[in-house]
Amino acid sequence: MKKTNIKVAVVGTGVIGAGWATHFLAQGFEVAATDPAPGAESRLQAWIDESWPTVEALGLADGASRDKLSFTTDVASAVRNADFIQESGPEQLDVKQALIATIEAAANPDVIIASSSSGLSASEIQAGAGNPQRIVLGHPFNPSHLIPLVEVGGGQLTSPQNVGKAMAFYASTGKKAIRIHKEVKGHIANRLQVALWQEAISLVQRGVASVEDIDTAIAYGPGLRWALLGPFLNLHASGGAGGITHLLQHLGPSQRDWAADLGKYPQTDDYIRQIAQGVDAELEGRDLAAMLRQRDDLLIRLIAAKRTQSQIP
Repeated sequence: MKKTNIKVAVVGTGVIGAGWATHFLAQGFEVAATDPAPGAESRLQAWIDESWPTVEALGLADGASRDKLSFTTDVASAVRNADFIQESGPEQLDVKQALIATIEAAANPDVIIASSSSGLSASEIQAGAGNPQRIVLGHPFNPSHLIPLVEVGGGQLTSPQNVGKAMAFYASTGKKAIRIHKEVKGHIANRLQVALWQEAISLVQRGVASVEDIDTAIAYGPGLRWALLGPFLNLHASGGAGGITHLLQHLGPSQRDWAADLGKYPQTDDYIRQIAQGVDAELEGRDLAAMLRQRDDLLIRLIAAKRTQSQIP
């Protein structure tokens, strides 16, 4: 798919959909957005205006313009003649299946329909669809206009060719696409996050560390390395000449022992108050909005720096 005269339909303009719309506009595409919620158009425009300096800093494609955005409350009008469709509706199966039915009735028959769903599988979403082989998962990472990751996978009825086409399309827009080879709840990145959150919550509940200490431990420890190479390559680098094989053989017994002592995710909501109080204490004296702006600025510089390093995956 050439990066000229491309029309992308964004169905649903909440936080994720607005991020997608911003990203696609920054690529120079025409974006037809649709959302039935009252005030959705003005909220989308405000989001794009606020986020535009971020995508400008990342680098705009030739022809990128906020003027290429159109908005309608009519899904059929938005998806008609679109070259790619990104569905980001509510995380409710009946709602998504109804959206898919409306999209299919109006869209060109060979156009890929990608769902941003963070929890529902492509197999669930495509059930009952007239042309299910073109329905894929295209799950971004928030904020979707800034973070490169997108998880791509198919359902039981999706053609492998369309999964490949979706991955190639996302890659052409600067996204870092990874393929989900087997459907699991929560996909990949969110499952990895939940594993960390589970132990982080447990450590607070057990009185091992404060919320702030745990944030510091990740942000100034393994998180810095993970942002550059990821967990497996970092293990390999730590293994010296023997690499990851040596490291896992050496640490395996102790890691199995530690793993057996890891906490479980709480079965009730009783823990929430303790964690929220810890976050409030950590934020005391800080301006959250300013902190997030500084976060985005650092992310932009990190992403730009990684692009210049040819050996960084």
